[in-house]
Amino acid sequence: MRNGLYIETIRHLHCTVLRAGGELDHAGRVRFSACTNAVWDWSVGPVLVFDLADLDFYDSSVIGVLAMAMQRMEEQGSGRIILVRPSDHLLSVLRLTDLLSRVELRESVEETVAELMLDNNSARGSPVSIPRP
Repeated sequence: MRNGLYIETIRHLHCTVLRAGGELDHAGRVRFSACTNAVWDWSVGPVLVFDLADLDFYDSSVIGVLAMAMQRMEEQGSGRIILVRPSDHLLSVLRLTDLLSRVELRESVEETVAELMLDNNSARGSPVSIPRP
């Protein structure tokens, strides 16, 4: 098991990926919330992609971070939260707290980034070339 919390942020054109691993407790929540706020304007919306699959331990602090982001998006009237590969336990907690309906679920960060890029290109009417087999 890792000691402490590590957070990695990756800025993409249409989203920001926040990858967390290790232990997310109350002290980590403060850091993770501050990190989320620091990258808030990196994408239009914003579109925040949370990859929490490498968390060895988390308590209710993970819900606090997600709820803070959801509340801020509500206040702004825009934004998306995408969870990649959430654990069954996290899904259960999100369901119990009635937050599951406010997030999108995906299986892969790479596929999510590619999907967002294609969606944004299509929305602007830019030609997108998709190779055929």
